[in-house]
Formats: sequence, C-alpha cells, structure tokens
Amino acid sequence: MKVLKYLLVGFVFGIVLTKSEAVSWYRIYEMFQFQSFHMYGIIMVAIGTGIIGIQIIKRNNIKDIKGLPIEIADKEPGSIRYWVGGILFGLGWALVGACPGPIYILLGAGFWSILIVLFGALFGTYLYGVFKDKLPH
Repeated sequence: MKVLKYLLVGFVFGIVLTKSEAVSWYRIYEMFQFQSFHMYGIIMVAIGTGIIGIQIIKRNNIKDIKGLPIEIADKEPGSIRYWVGGILFGLGWALVGACPGPIYILLGAGFWSILIVLFGALFGTYLYGVFKDKLPH
C-alpha cells in the first residue's frame, strides 16, 4: 500500500512539472540563454518550498514514516568538489535539456529518445561509484 502512495505522488509531480513546462527542452534552452525568467521562477519556488519545509521539520521535530526523528546533517564548508560537480551537472543539463526528474517524466510521456539520456545518467552514476574512493572529497 505504501508503494501506491509513492506512485501517486510521482504522478502528481510529473503532471505538475509537465503542465508548468519545466520538462520542456525549449524552456530549459531559454533559461541557459538567459532569455526567460520562467525556469528561474520555478527553481526559486522550489528553493523557497524546501527552506520552509526544512524549517518546519527542524522546529517541530517531525518524525519520518517509521516514527524515527528526521536528522538533517549540517553541510560541509564549500569546496572545489561542489563547484566541479555543479558545473558538470549544469553542463549535462544544458546539453541534454533535462535534469534527472524530467528524464522519467519525458520517458513516461513517450519520448523514447530520452532512453539514451537515462542510460548516460545511470552510467555516469555507476562510474562515480567505481571511482569514488579515488576522487578528492
């Protein structure tokens, strides 16, 4: 029954992203060309929602689905790995026109060519796992 809840939330999330045009390659292209505020607005709403949600969790000691307290660890001080990771993520997003969430939404919408992107994302994640211990952290 828990899986049904997650699927329902996923469907609603997919519909919201599709209707807001957040999965549109054209909208993403506009964002990276600094031609439109549309995607920046969506990102700012997501950041604001996240900030409010985290503060609610921290101040009200909200528990997870198993009844355990949610512990949010402090971030480490900024370093080169965040810059390199952010640049690589942004370049991939700009080149492909989709970040990880919309990949699945586009696949569900029937854009089969996105399978190439999904394979690349999964392969990149696999490579990171292979080389993680050899990378500077």
